[in-house]
Amino acid sequence: MRLPRVITFWLAGAAVLLPVSACSSDEPAAGQAPQASASAAPSEEPEEVNAHPFTGKEYERLRPVLAVKIENTAAGKPQLGLKSADIVYIEQVEAGLTRLMAIFSSKLPAKVGPVRSARISDLHIAPQFGKPAFSYSGAQTKMLPFIAEASLFDVGDTRNPGAYFRQPGRFAPYNLFANTKQLLAKAPKATKAKDIGFTFGDPPAEGGVERKSYSVKWPAARFTFAWSEEKKQWLIWQDGKKDMAAEGGQLGAPTIVVQYTKTERSEFHDKNQSYTPLVHTTGKGSAIVLRDGKAYKAKWERESEDGGTTFTTPSGEPMNFAPGQVWVALASRKPVIP
Repeated sequence: MRLPRVITFWLAGAAVLLPVSACSSDEPAAGQAPQASASAAPSEEPEEVNAHPFTGKEYERLRPVLAVKIENTAAGKPQLGLKSADIVYIEQVEAGLTRLMAIFSSKLPAKVGPVRSARISDLHIAPQFGKPAFSYSGAQTKMLPFIAEASLFDVGDTRNPGAYFRQPGRFAPYNLFANTKQLLAKAPKATKAKDIGFTFGDPPAEGGVERKSYSVKWPAARFTFAWSEEKKQWLIWQDGKKDMAAEGGQLGAPTIVVQYTKTERSEFHDKNQSYTPLVHTTGKGSAIVLRDGKAYKAKWERESEDGGTTFTTPSGEPMNFAPGQVWVALASRKPVIP
């Protein structure tokens, strides 16, 4: 296991920021973000701290990794636990819809859900985390042998039924939730958080374009990320509506990565004969990184499934993320026909 990355934080005076108008409940329009004034000059020497490999934030100890497959249609909202995730992947599934895979390690919510079924793309994302605990609610019979051979500890509802419960006030299949401590208790050897290629720190000195919002589309889903100067986050809208958390407030993250991938039909399909997309997360390609109210062009590369994904600027320098939660939207320029 490689050592966790170390980043430098400057002890500086607070930046003076211009106010921005509040966003309405409707999806925000694209445009230019207000400029912020320059930060005060650093007054002390930099202090080195241990930076968590998933968030870039200081940590006391590295904990096991838990990956959870979460519903992402209107029927399953609001989701519970996403605010505590270190990384959230948006994946295309059947009929052009999307589903989430949330990665937890530095923080662990008590409960998470709605938990939904696994997809073949999950099994290709998981190995970069070593052998994480993987929570899901079933899978196609044809895919079960693939799960058994995958680099993960299966803590799904059939292997670990005691960790799951039906949430009152919701209807099936969108009412299955899980107790996270019970999930991890069934995977005592789950890999602890390690370097997966992310770097955190100051943004590139050049190349960023100020953006008020940025949208990403799948065949049957649309996400819009709108910069909030007040919260220092990209707040999330889905299909024109605020993406709210069950804990309260709108979902958002300091860094959004739009990772353009090759997406094609897999050998699997749902009961309606809609084919399951296979999202290729190894290889290389282009990306857009949103942070600090700007959009940056980037490149991504992942040489093997057990290796991490690195993001660089067009000139080859590390594309640093802002410390905090990271959302990775696995998008395709050529949508799969369900």
